[in-house]
Amino acid sequence: MLKSARKTEKDPEGRMPLVEHLRELRNRLAKGVLAILAATIVALVFSEKLLGFITDPVPKCDPDVTSSGGNCAIVAFNSLMAPISVTIQVSLTVGLVVSSPVWLYQLWAFVAPGLHRNEKKYTYAFVGAAVPLFAGGAYLAYLILPISVKVLISFTPDGSANILSLGDVLDFTLRMVLVFGISFELPLILIMLNMTGVLSGKRMVKWWRAVIMGVFVFGAVITPTTDPVGMLALAGPIAVLYFVAVGFSLLNDKRRERKNPDAHLSDDEASPLDLTPDPLDYEVEPVAASRMLPEQPRPTAVKQLNGYDDIT
Repeated sequence: MLKSARKTEKDPEGRMPLVEHLRELRNRLAKGVLAILAATIVALVFSEKLLGFITDPVPKCDPDVTSSGGNCAIVAFNSLMAPISVTIQVSLTVGLVVSSPVWLYQLWAFVAPGLHRNEKKYTYAFVGAAVPLFAGGAYLAYLILPISVKVLISFTPDGSANILSLGDVLDFTLRMVLVFGISFELPLILIMLNMTGVLSGKRMVKWWRAVIMGVFVFGAVITPTTDPVGMLALAGPIAVLYFVAVGFSLLNDKRRERKNPDAHLSDDEASPLDLTPDPLDYEVEPVAASRMLPEQPRPTAVKQLNGYDDIT
């Protein structure tokens, strides 16, 4: 009974000793690792279909073709341990992605008790918008993968065979997905900076030319391919999302100014003081009479000097 009562008693502010923090961290890490292992084992069962899904954007050559030029490619393993290493890599990656709601929740549950109510609200909004944005970027990357692969294969000279390692195809696919997914989070970071008061919408409007130029340069450098299709496919949506972030920030700044009575003042101007007397300040509150203590008999052993009972 005592143990169950101790478990149910929790500090409303989330405070606990260091040992309890470490024990909770261990339990939540164990739950997250178990979820990843379970999803990885399930992905191992469907590893063959997953490998086919990853290599599907690559145009395949016939087995009898000895010189493909820049039309197609042959996907093969280049070492004895390559099949098992690629299979484990694909299964683990899929396990991390599929089990992300579980281990992200465990991470959030460990950090949330130390946050304020406004910080929790902003975190909920950030996570709720970050997941679909990353998924949209990853889906767009997979859509342009066939075009990017064909452009890269087209540089193969005639009379040569293009033999691709399955590990290289996997690395290229994951790199494209991660680059597009993380890049789609950049406008969300701008919105969060505006919500916290670090960046204003007017300043974002002034920067739009430099930002658009930087976005296209970023798209040309960060994409693994050298073709303009990948650059436009990445820079175009980010530019649109940037202007969406600018519009949201301007509306949020107007809402903040309406709630702030001193918004029209400059940074070096003091707000006027309200010297109007408040009638509530002059109300006299009645004070309860203190309880009288019974009179104590004076000791007879102390002689009175100048009216006092002691030498003071």
